Amino acid sequence: MLKVSRQPSGAPEIFYSIQGEGINAGTPTVFLRLALCNLACSWCDTKYTWDWANYDYAREVVSLTNSEVEDQIIGFGCRRIVITGGEPLLQQDALAPLVLSLNERGFYCEVETNGTLIPQLCMTQAITQWNVSPKLGNSGNNAGRREVPEALRAFRDLDTAYFKFVIAARADLKEVDDLLRRYRIPPERIILMPEGVTSREIQSRGQWLVQSCVERGFHFSTRLHILLWGDVRGR
Repeated sequence: MLKVSRQPSGAPEIFYSIQGEGINAGTPTVFLRLALCNLACSWCDTKYTWDWANYDYAREVVSLTNSEVEDQIIGFGCRRIVITGGEPLLQQDALAPLVLSLNERGFYCEVETNGTLIPQLCMTQAITQWNVSPKLGNSGNNAGRREVPEALRAFRDLDTAYFKFVIAARADLKEVDDLLRRYRIPPERIILMPEGVTSREIQSRGQWLVQSCVERGFHFSTRLHILLWGDVRGR
């Protein structure tokens, strides 16, 4: 069984929209949001997937079989999916059969992960693209939790992995530069994205962050879904 986040209506958070971030921003995509996370980012905009001190687990999470999830995904008629969270790899034992089945159906499968858990071999074979988002000090997680060297090296060695960093202040850039040197990640696989849950925050930080990307040879990503719809679920 997969632990899936709920939408405000109570329905599983499986929806059809556009990818709002990263290399494929703007692409029509089906989203599957899984519950549970092993980190606790201060600026997280999906705390309802893991913060049980402030959210009711029974209200926010539904358990579904792989076939129930797959039927909903296929029903949208789009062969691109982003599996997000929370932290999807906490459930990779249950998730693997689903992604293998979708792979066989010709789906382009992306997984969004915080890069602290090593993916199973079957997952690396079935996933088309990994969107790895290592957390910086601005997340509020201590270094020992947010940086797991063996996991980061495993993703670095996958040609299918991009590394996306959430930037809140200019000082964060040194931390990114240090991580890149430490793990020898090529700059063309790096994406910088402004932190923010409002259009004003994203645009303000994005104006100076773009120049930093140009100087370093990184990709820049905004957050299209926030700019278009604001901070709402199911978009």
